[in-house]
Amino acid sequence: MLHIDDVSFRYRGAETAALDGIALDIPAGGVYGLLGPNGAGKTTLISILAGLQSASSGQITLNGRPLAAARAADPRAIALVPQDYAFYPMLTVTENLRFFGGVLGLSKAELRTQIDAAVAFARLEQVVGKPAEQLSGGLRRRLNLAIGLLGRPQLLLLDEPTVGVDPQSRHFLLDSIAGLPATGTTVIYTSHYMEEVEAICERVAIVDHGKVLAEGALEALLRCDESVVELELNAELPPDLASRHEAVGEGAMKYRLKLTSAADLPRLLDNLATAGCAVQQLKVGRENLEHLFMRLTKRSLRD
Repeated sequence: MLHIDDVSFRYRGAETAALDGIALDIPAGGVYGLLGPNGAGKTTLISILAGLQSASSGQITLNGRPLAAARAADPRAIALVPQDYAFYPMLTVTENLRFFGGVLGLSKAELRTQIDAAVAFARLEQVVGKPAEQLSGGLRRRLNLAIGLLGRPQLLLLDEPTVGVDPQSRHFLLDSIAGLPATGTTVIYTSHYMEEVEAICERVAIVDHGKVLAEGALEALLRCDESVVELELNAELPPDLASRHEAVGEGAMKYRLKLTSAADLPRLLDNLATAGCAVQQLKVGRENLEHLFMRLTKRSLRD
């Protein structure tokens, strides 16, 4: 669907490029995770895809057509839902949807149909007459998403769509976003929450310093060549086992251990049982996304 070939971009006066030869193939019909630390180039790439910036070099095609030509042929093909609230706080939910639908050039019949669909999708029925400034954080995020869907885009760019929402609203948004490919909308999803990306993205790209560090199917990226065990126990890991397996604490009673071979696992489990440590959860031979991210970027996601 979207082909990004050797795309570079440098801001005026900057010593280094924000994007340095980025190349990605994003297939239709899924949720694609785009990850990177602050300053990695994610926002710049999203801005170029949304038409807010132009690449310095390289080529981007959408369904085989140059991006500019594809956008000219169908201005609604790509929609951006930014991290900041992109609506007028003094207008009601319905007034905001009607205004942005008008900006898209929807006919009266289309506008009515699409507003109804967007309200139903985001479950905003109970607040359509409320000014946006009176909505909770979760409802504001849902209004942001509803506005982005008015034009039934082929490609939806979501930049941190769950920032500042409560857990219930986050689950609703994630479930809703995960269902978008079934309606014909492909999603590029950026987030600082690793668990969100693991939950809804089939493919992921990790970028830093304007370059792609890793890209591919999430399951393949998280598969470990080395023997890695993630454990959750009902008691503290004994110090001798922690030292032997180079344990790293991952939270209360949660540990990440290394095995020299697969044959070490039964021995480890026997040693844990002897020490009175019951295993609550066990994962073998698989990283989580945060571990992969930290290993590739050598820094915290929130730096």
